[in-house]
Amino acid sequence: MDTTPITSGLRGAPTVDSRPQGSDPINGQKPSEDCAVVGFKGKINAYNPIITALRTLQHRGQESAGMAVFDGKKVTLKKGSGLVTDVFNPATDDIKGYVGVGHTRYSTAGSKNVVNAGPFVMNSSFGYITISHNGEIVNADELRDSMKKEGITFQSDSDTEVMLAELSRNISKYGLKRGFEQSMESLRGAYACAISINDRLYAVRDPNGIRPLVIGKNNDGYIVASESCAIDALEGTLIKNIEPGEVVEISDEGIRTIVSKSANRIAHCMFEYVYFSRPDSVIDGINVYAARVNMGRILAKESPVEADIVVPVPDSGRSQAIGYSMESGMPYTEGLIKNRYSERTFIMPTQSDRKAAIHLKLNPIREVIGGKKVVLVDDSIVRGNTMRFIVGLMRKYGAKEIHVRIGSPHIIAPCYFGVDMKTKDQFIARGKTDEEINREIGADSLAFLSVDGLKQAISMKNNNLCLGCLTGEYPIDISKKLAENITSY
Repeated sequence: MDTTPITSGLRGAPTVDSRPQGSDPINGQKPSEDCAVVGFKGKINAYNPIITALRTLQHRGQESAGMAVFDGKKVTLKKGSGLVTDVFNPATDDIKGYVGVGHTRYSTAGSKNVVNAGPFVMNSSFGYITISHNGEIVNADELRDSMKKEGITFQSDSDTEVMLAELSRNISKYGLKRGFEQSMESLRGAYACAISINDRLYAVRDPNGIRPLVIGKNNDGYIVASESCAIDALEGTLIKNIEPGEVVEISDEGIRTIVSKSANRIAHCMFEYVYFSRPDSVIDGINVYAARVNMGRILAKESPVEADIVVPVPDSGRSQAIGYSMESGMPYTEGLIKNRYSERTFIMPTQSDRKAAIHLKLNPIREVIGGKKVVLVDDSIVRGNTMRFIVGLMRKYGAKEIHVRIGSPHIIAPCYFGVDMKTKDQFIARGKTDEEINREIGADSLAFLSVDGLKQAISMKNNNLCLGCLTGEYPIDISKKLAENITSY
C-alpha cells in the first residue's frame, strides 16, 4: 500500500507562512476554529463551486487554503498559505474535474507549516483518495507511532494525514463500508470530513457529532460543507445535516448512507452557536442567529443592569447585544466601529503597540457613548486582554459607566477537539471570581451567561452539547497524559 500523499499535479509550490498567526488584537483573543471543509460532485467543473464555498467559509480558517480535484485519471492538488483569494486565481489556475474537496485551515494540531495544510491526497491500492478534515484526533500520535513501526511514512505532523493513512489501510483490508467503520473505531476525537475516493464523494462525521457538517444540492451537483451558508452561496438547497457517526456516499446514482454509527453521547460543540459559525447558518437544525439572540435575551434576564444603551463588540457580540436590547428595553446602538481594512495581523512586541493596534481596529463613537451608561456585550472572554483595551478606550471617549455582559459562560478548560485553546493557564476566568475578572478588565460590572442559560438559548434536543471548555468534562476520554502535556501551543 502506498501511504505517501501524492505531489504530482501540485500547482504552485507551497511555502511557509511567515506572518504571525493569532496576533490580531481583536480576533487573536478569540478562540479560533480548526478549519472549514468543502466537497463537490456534479456535472460541471468542481473548481468554481469549491472556491465559492471556501470563500463563504473563510471565517473558519485564514492560515491556508487548498483543494484537490479528480478528473477521472489523476488528482490535481493545490494549496498554499493565506486566504482563499491569495492561493487561487481563476484566471490562471488549471484545475479540472467533476469531484473534489476543499479546505481552509487554522492549525490546532500540527505546526503552521503549509505542508500540514489540507487537503491531503494519496494514491492507494484502490485508487485516489483525498481528505479535508475539520476537528482534531486526540490519539493521532499513538496511531502515527504504530503505523511508523509498520513502515508507513508521513510527510507532515498533521492529524489529517494520520486519518488518511488509517482510512486507506482499513479500506484496503476490509473493503469500503467496514473500512469506514473500523476507522471510526480507531480514531478518537472530532472529525467532520469531505473525502473523495476516485469519482465518489463522501461526507463523514465522528460518532459524537462534535464538528458540524451538512450536505446540499443545486442545479449543478451536490455540496458538502461545514456550514449551510456555503450551500446558500451556491444557490443550493440544504438536504440534511450529516448525523453523528454517519458516512454518506455521493455518486452518479445519487446519495446514500453507507455507515450509521453514532455514540451513546451526542455532543455538538456549543461554540459553533456562540462564535464559530456564521449567524446565517443552520447547524444541526438550529439557526445560529436565533440562538445568539436568545443568549442575549436570557443574559438580560439573568444579569440586568440600569443603563442607557446596549453596544456590541463588533462583529462577534452583535447578535447577543440585539437580544439583550430586546429583553431589557434599552436601545441598541453601534458605539464601536470596526475598521475592516486594517492589517489582518500585527507584530506587537509592547503593550503600547497592542493598544495602538486595538485603536486601529476599533474606534468608539464619542457622540454615541459620551456621558452614557453603556452595556457592552460580547460573545465570550478567553484571555481578557481585548476587553480590557476596549473598556479603556470607551472610558477615554467619555463613557460614564461600562457594564460588560458576556453571552456565554466562563471558559475555564482546554479544548482537545479542534479549537486553539490548549493551555490550562490561558483563561482569565479559571480560578477567579467575576469580581476579580472585573477588576482586571476595568469595567463597572461584569456578568456571564449561565450554563443553564446557554442550554436554554440553543434549545438542543436532549442538551446534546459538548461543554468541555466550560466544565472540564469531555464527551471523549482524554487521557491524563494528554491533558498534562498540552501546556503551550
